Amino acid sequence: MARDKRDAFERLATQRTRAVLDKLRVLGNCANPQLYEYTEDDVKTILRAIRSELRNVEAAFSQKTRREFKLKKHPRRMI
Repeated sequence: MARDKRDAFERLATQRTRAVLDKLRVLGNCANPQLYEYTEDDVKTILRAIRSELRNVEAAFSQKTRREFKLKKHPRRMI
């Protein structure tokens, strides 16, 4: 079972990473000033959005396990 999960991760992560990198390359084509007109603010906005989403992905991978809420058991006290 663990190997199945690993295989699935490797397959999907590889496909999705390649897709993201490809989309970034395509976005980079918009940097051609002979074909497109853009401002420095446009570029900053685009890069800020990409960095923000990358931070979200990094945070998701850094969370080792998601802890489920559970009340701690305490000795019962009589009132």
